[in-house]
Amino acid sequence: MADLDILIFPDDRLRRVATAVTDIDDKTRTLVSDMLDTMYAAPGIGLAATQVDVHERIVVIDVSEKGNEPLTLINPEIVVAEGRAQHEEGCLSIPGIYEQIERDEHIKFAAIDVDGNPYEMEAEGLLAVCIQHEIDHLDGKLFVDYLSTLKQRRIKKKMLKHEKE
Repeated sequence: MADLDILIFPDDRLRRVATAVTDIDDKTRTLVSDMLDTMYAAPGIGLAATQVDVHERIVVIDVSEKGNEPLTLINPEIVVAEGRAQHEEGCLSIPGIYEQIERDEHIKFAAIDVDGNPYEMEAEGLLAVCIQHEIDHLDGKLFVDYLSTLKQRRIKKKMLKHEKE
């Protein structure tokens, strides 16, 4: 059980674009397991490899009430997106900050599971929001990027102050 270090905004490594996973091997499966342990311990409902300074397109999610339905998305990509809705979002890389963000309400995505099997799935509500949020991480984007410049500056200042303490 490994507890990985989560990068905190405004760390520049959070802006790196992740590369596609070309081979799912024991190293990949260990990373997925460690990411799940880290996400549950944080506690959170989603974690992108970028957040633990691994710049590969890997995401783990568990939006279940009991935290016992983990979902692994390797090389995820949204293939259909419909509707718009606002949801409150937070982020393990921006602790203590929650903001209303507008995203697609219903999505269909394609990914590969930890055993190397490709799959497609539809998602809505919290799961759809979480998937979009984590894919943004893989693309070097954070939920604060959807906010006004003034809010972004305030959050950055708060995170830098928190880091010094």
